[in-house]
Amino acid sequence: MTTATGAAPAPLLRRILLQGKYEAATMLRNGEQLILAVVLPLLALIGLTVTPLLDGIGDSRINVAVPGILALCAMSTAFTGQGIATGFDRRYGVLRFLSTTPLGRAGLIAGKILAVLAVLVIQVVIVAAVAFPLGWQPNPLGLLPGLCLLVLGAAAFTALGLLVAGTVRPEATLAITNLLWILLGAVGGIVVPMQRLPELAQNTVHLLPSGALGEGLRDAFLQGVVNGNAVLVLLMWTVLAGAAAIRWFKWN
Repeated sequence: MTTATGAAPAPLLRRILLQGKYEAATMLRNGEQLILAVVLPLLALIGLTVTPLLDGIGDSRINVAVPGILALCAMSTAFTGQGIATGFDRRYGVLRFLSTTPLGRAGLIAGKILAVLAVLVIQVVIVAAVAFPLGWQPNPLGLLPGLCLLVLGAAAFTALGLLVAGTVRPEATLAITNLLWILLGAVGGIVVPMQRLPELAQNTVHLLPSGALGEGLRDAFLQGVVNGNAVLVLLMWTVLAGAAAIRWFKWN
């Protein structure tokens, strides 16, 4: 992170950008993470468009499916992918080493957030490239609110991923993040709308980050409106999980 041997450290912004570039490249080179971040969401998208699961909710299956798939992409990258990567970096002492370099702890965290956003942009482009030929027609008024909500959801899931990765063993992080990915994806309101879930789940799922992000994106892209409750829930999870991660995160 220096401009030359023996020279002063590069400016903080440049250090963060370089770290973010490294983190994003590492995520994209990992075959398992690519399957989780891109392949499985695309398979889910196609599956939802050829089955009647979403019939009767919106004007078309694809319009209802895409917001949930975008939310799933955010959870895959920010929570599961980043959580697993951070957990094993912590185990092998990478985090402890980087926290003592000119990058610093704040720069390391900022670099990870930047990497999550960079990969999320790629995911959105890929999903859109597949969805538009299938007939996806998002409400133009909801594009900007939807993208902002997606970023907020990524922040909430990143905070949760760092909380898990920084407090339990890497093997436990692997199990917890993958299990939660399956549970939240299936019955957490992120892919399958709350209307299709059991009544007991409907009463609680809107308080989860998965349910808030899924419903918020569907309201934005289908109706062009901002779901205020979803914004508040995601903000709450971001603040609480972020504060808990700062308080209990162990760097080694």
